[in-house]
Amino acid sequence: MPTLPQLTPTQADRAAGALIGSAVGDALGVHYEFATPPGAGQDAAMLGGGLGDFAPGEWSDDTSMAIVIAEAVRATGSVATPAALDVIAQGFVRWYRSSPPDIGIQTSRVLGAASSRLEAGEDGPGRVPAQEATIDALDHPRSAGNGALMRTAPVALAHLDDRVALADAARRVASLTHADPLAGDSCVLWSEAVRVAVVDGRIDLTARLDLLTSRSEQWADWLADALSPERRSEDVPGQEFTPNGFTVTALQAAAAAIAHTPETPGQLERGLHGAIRIGDDTDTVAAIAGGLLGARWGANAVPEEWCRAIHGWPGYRYADLLALAPGH
Repeated sequence: MPTLPQLTPTQADRAAGALIGSAVGDALGVHYEFATPPGAGQDAAMLGGGLGDFAPGEWSDDTSMAIVIAEAVRATGSVATPAALDVIAQGFVRWYRSSPPDIGIQTSRVLGAASSRLEAGEDGPGRVPAQEATIDALDHPRSAGNGALMRTAPVALAHLDDRVALADAARRVASLTHADPLAGDSCVLWSEAVRVAVVDGRIDLTARLDLLTSRSEQWADWLADALSPERRSEDVPGQEFTPNGFTVTALQAAAAAIAHTPETPGQLERGLHGAIRIGDDTDTVAAIAGGLLGARWGANAVPEEWCRAIHGWPGYRYADLLALAPGH
């Protein structure tokens, strides 16, 4: 079994922050999902409710699916091997069968079909959902949803010392539910940004395009739009990146919220509030942003009241997420 790299205490805190930050963003954003977001200058509150009628502090599908990946990292030291992908796929199906209160339409179609095939006795728990994702993409040309990007932060934790292996892993995990190449691209870019934040303690969203085998120029344009200094003058930087169920606009929204919040202590809180103010798929955009902000600033930067509040499937709380992180 591959072994995870040794981390310094600071890096271990940042690795945990990738999980905690994403969960906090998710739980903070559920109340505002496809509803009225906080206005310019207003902060979000962890009120629960939303599409899944969540309890205050309860996370949604974004974190539940990320937990499955983090558990596979903890158990196998990887996410790209066939055995690890089997573990992840089995976890996704187990979560799907729990009748989650909120699940993306595309993810539901894929996991529903995969669950039926596996329940009928078909072998290949990793192969089956990937096949169903490919079938779904052929049947639905606009299939580059944000459901793979929302859960990608823990993928980075398996390959903190190998950016090329990480890029491959990010695509393989994305393909379990999202076969569109743009979904894979977004996961490659964001997972690598999380890796850099954990290892080096900095946010870098623009120097990772060499990991894409194609479409790098298009992604450079999309990122330039999100990171443009002109957005600082907007009431809500990134507010035009709605709707953001599309993986590209979801990434742009999260990137804009982060980039236009000063990279100083307190960026995690302010960046999450900024992500939610953008509106639309607020829990997912905030989960994406929170994974990177947490990887930059660490679990210790997350406000204590948020840490105490977060909880969700499969019966986890803050301490359980912390225990999944490398170095803990």
